Amino acid sequence: MGFNHVNRLGISYPELTEMQARAIFQAAISMSNQGVTVLPEIMVPLVGTPQELGHQVSLIRSVAKKVFSEMGSSLNYKVGTMIEIPRAALIADEIAKEAEFFSFGTNDLTQMTFGYSRDDVGKFLPIYLSKGILQNDPFEVLDQRGVGQLIKIATELGRRARPSLKIGICGEHGGEPSSVAFFAEAGLDYVSCSPFRVPIARLAAAQVAV
Repeated sequence: MGFNHVNRLGISYPELTEMQARAIFQAAISMSNQGVTVLPEIMVPLVGTPQELGHQVSLIRSVAKKVFSEMGSSLNYKVGTMIEIPRAALIADEIAKEAEFFSFGTNDLTQMTFGYSRDDVGKFLPIYLSKGILQNDPFEVLDQRGVGQLIKIATELGRRARPSLKIGICGEHGGEPSSVAFFAEAGLDYVSCSPFRVPIARLAAAQVAV
């Protein structure tokens, strides 16, 4: 479960993070009490410094303690982050000290690495493709030479700091065969994509495994 507000808003208005964390933990405890196995994974987005993540993690863990005390029950949960800012990828060892899992937000990571805005990329991308300046739309097929290297660096640094770190990607690249193969080679644990891309992703992952 990822927070749908950006991290900067959660720092400026911590009550937003507290409200969302409380809702998640109360729902998780309620379902657990009904016999449903619940393993919440709370993901903090748009982190560029370990201090940003640390601030939000502290808030989330504080809320968890309060809710567990109030409801007389507890459960295991993880707090992680979405790596979608290039700086976070380059200092992933520092980020991993605060995060129990990474999910690469490859849509935004591509946007920030290229300096392209997805809102206006359609105006010039067809020209770039027709002139051979780009071989593929980087928002559809992962740019392995640039964005992919950030993913490899972050994976290596993150696991060096926290060997148990679970790492995946969340983005349209998770349903593109050549990108899925790259993620598998880079040592990622899972891919996540839009529902209509899931069959393609499963087939690509199976081909890599074989």
